[in-house]
Amino acid sequence: MSQQKMTPETLWSLKRLSVMGVDEAQKNIYYKLKIPNVEENNFDTEFYKISITGGSATKISEDAVEVVSKNISPNKKYELFDKTVRIEEVTGKNRYKNLPKSNAYVYTDLDIRHWDTWNDGTYSHVFYKAKDAKEEEGIDVMPEEPYYSPQRPFGGDEDYIWGPDSEHIYYVSKKVKGKAYAQSTNTDIYKYNLKTKNTENLTEENKGYDMQPAFSKDGALAYLQMKTEGYEADKNDIIILKDGVKQNLTAQWDGTVSSFTWNKDAKSAYFTAPVDGTIQLFEVDYPGKKRKMPQVKQLSKGDFDVKSIVLQKENKLFVTRTDMNHAAELFTFDLKTKSFTQLTHINDEVYKSLDLPKVEKRYVTTTDGKKMLVWLILPPNFDVTQKYPTLVYAQGGPQSPLSQFYSFRWNFQLMASQGYVVIAPNRRGMPGHGVEWNEAISKDWGGQVINDYLSATDELSKESFIDENRMAAVGASFGGYSVFYLAGMHNKRFKTFIAHDGVFDTRSMYGTTEELFFVNHDFGGAYWEKENEDAQNTYGKFNPINHVAKWDTPIFIIQGGKDYRVPIEQGLGAYQAAQLLGLKSKLLYLPEANHWVLEPQNALVWQHEFFNWLKGTL
Repeated sequence: MSQQKMTPETLWSLKRLSVMGVDEAQKNIYYKLKIPNVEENNFDTEFYKISITGGSATKISEDAVEVVSKNISPNKKYELFDKTVRIEEVTGKNRYKNLPKSNAYVYTDLDIRHWDTWNDGTYSHVFYKAKDAKEEEGIDVMPEEPYYSPQRPFGGDEDYIWGPDSEHIYYVSKKVKGKAYAQSTNTDIYKYNLKTKNTENLTEENKGYDMQPAFSKDGALAYLQMKTEGYEADKNDIIILKDGVKQNLTAQWDGTVSSFTWNKDAKSAYFTAPVDGTIQLFEVDYPGKKRKMPQVKQLSKGDFDVKSIVLQKENKLFVTRTDMNHAAELFTFDLKTKSFTQLTHINDEVYKSLDLPKVEKRYVTTTDGKKMLVWLILPPNFDVTQKYPTLVYAQGGPQSPLSQFYSFRWNFQLMASQGYVVIAPNRRGMPGHGVEWNEAISKDWGGQVINDYLSATDELSKESFIDENRMAAVGASFGGYSVFYLAGMHNKRFKTFIAHDGVFDTRSMYGTTEELFFVNHDFGGAYWEKENEDAQNTYGKFNPINHVAKWDTPIFIIQGGKDYRVPIEQGLGAYQAAQLLGLKSKLLYLPEANHWVLEPQNALVWQHEFFNWLKGTL
């Protein structure tokens, strides 16, 4: 029977799973599905529970969700929550009560906006209250403090937990302000005493990130730590604090931790981490007071991503998993047999009707003699005797893994199903290939990483099925930077380009982006530091705007109006340059979009414009 191929509409019909938790008896896992509603331009939500022994899931009402809340204190007396409080008068209508229609903002320091929101003088704070009391009766653990917990823009209730004694609250916050806030990654873990109202900084000596606190059943505190101040992609280690002594469990392991959970026996921790273009399960033992080096062992292998660990029950871990052809589903992982069993099948009926692309691993030798993984995604019903137009995909980050993720925008399954071969290099800067490889991109954006793209392009274009005269380079964020940079030096390798929210001018990027710690580290400093060789490389030879005169290829530019990470002048500047150079070019402007595209209708516009551009230029 003839099968169908993935289309943008099919992609935006898929249900999206997120786990809510387990019941007190640990017999059922509760999850919700977000279902795109294109007509209403939003998402519908459905709730389900499924037995940990498997079987069919049961659809339930939201009121029937019975998950154990981590926010209830161990003695069952108190509840943690967070809410927004106003600390400063920033807006015109708050500064001048007689001007309620003013939409002005007044600032005298930095930290004026973050991600897609302007700072209006409000801060997220942690509160606690008696378990059955109303929320407004809660007590603020940071009264009058202009700091965030949960952390913005993506922090949630993982940023705060109860201590085992029910007398202390542990929370994550970056307690610096203004310019220091914009330039710092120094989050710390704070311990708040309910009786004395005193707060203690448990990680004051560390100047990088301290995040994700979690207690073992024996009262040992584990958390994730990055050491380097201002470096958001530093090696992430698991730290244990017990009886005033700190121990780094993963210091000698050449990798970076994504997330972790304690083993029920408190003698080890399970964690996820990128490795060789995938995200896998690992275990590290906790020796305690024994003078023994902690040992890390990889538990799972395969071409998939383990996205999260939901639960440990006896000899099984319950996890979510994706691959390039399948969105997230619940699986069990047997710790004895090292095998997975799929629990949920929320999109099986869709996948059964589709011809799926084939995903292969290739390895390419780089210009400096290193072995580089390249994912090769082949169209459904691939015919090696045919020649296919090819997309070279440039990953963002720049230090995020190019793994077996399932994206609803940069979806390799969809791209291949439209008849394109996709080349996705694990170029310099990717985690999962050792700390040195991961760090190599910082301060060298236009250096070896660009050679890595070209090495992958040139080597794989030798394949008989790749049409080397019909190749495109596409990407977003740092991937968009890569596209802009390649446009000025690709020597006719590419016939067309697509860049979404890419860095076009490193000078103006430094002047307008909100997370200054990122550009300070990755760019090497400010553009006015004339004696700083790293900075001058970034703003000189590695700056795409300085190579625009060499642009000679059609280019499609996409820009979000509320992207404050890579602000609007980046995309508009690139488009205006292309137009004035007389190049075939197109701009897709999304006024309400941040660094992503989240609304169903705009996402479908994005997909259709993406493929229409390729059809017209490739």
